[in-house]
Amino acid sequence: MAVKKESVQTWMEKSFEYAEDALKNGEVPVGCIIVYEETVLASGRNEVNETKNATRHAEIVAIDRVLEWCSDNGKDWREVFHNSTLYVTVEPCIMCTGALRNIGLGKVVYGCRNERFGGCGSVIPVHTDSLPQLGPKFECVEGVMAERAVDLLKDFYKGENTNAPESKRKIKDK
Repeated sequence: MAVKKESVQTWMEKSFEYAEDALKNGEVPVGCIIVYEETVLASGRNEVNETKNATRHAEIVAIDRVLEWCSDNGKDWREVFHNSTLYVTVEPCIMCTGALRNIGLGKVVYGCRNERFGGCGSVIPVHTDSLPQLGPKFECVEGVMAERAVDLLKDFYKGENTNAPESKRKIKDK
């Protein structure tokens, strides 16, 4: 599943649009797209705070949208995911990496590493672990526009998370 370098940059730029939208809406700024046959089938951004649902990470939102697209267009979701690439601004967490493996995604390209929860090698290599019951292993390409992804995360963590319970909020020095 070779992808031209110019395409990678273009797709990552698109992912950042969704990450920036997440930031504007008080979410951890992670955005993604799923590309199939050089077409963006779905996008996602974190919706955890808005929905009060801890599973609504950008990748899960995009997976749901691809499943809907497949249903609407009479496509076999297994074939579509197998031949698709996820472009995401931050390394998928362990939960999302497990979900991506479970649906049989072909490839992931991501920006910065997720040193706390990363499922593509930063914490646990879920994408390549010997867990056949989880689904096929997939390839990861890391570090594409990583600095930009880190900058967005820093912007988010400069502020106070107004969605956090009062007892968990950190007071930031102004």
